[in-house]
Amino acid sequence: MKVKIIDESHEKDLENTINNFLNLGDIEIIDIKYQVAIAISGEEQIYCFSALIVYR
Repeated sequence: MKVKIIDESHEKDLENTINNFLNLGDIEIIDIKYQVAIAISGEEQIYCFSALIVYR
């Protein structure tokens, strides 16, 4: 069993990165965990969209 952690600043980028990873070959997905984190720096909001993929 292995894990892959993917982190992007936009949800569409995360979607594209996950799809590219899944299209790499013969991967058996066991589970995918999704998380969003938001931080504020001054007047700017910073988003972090991440996924942890458990696979074989």
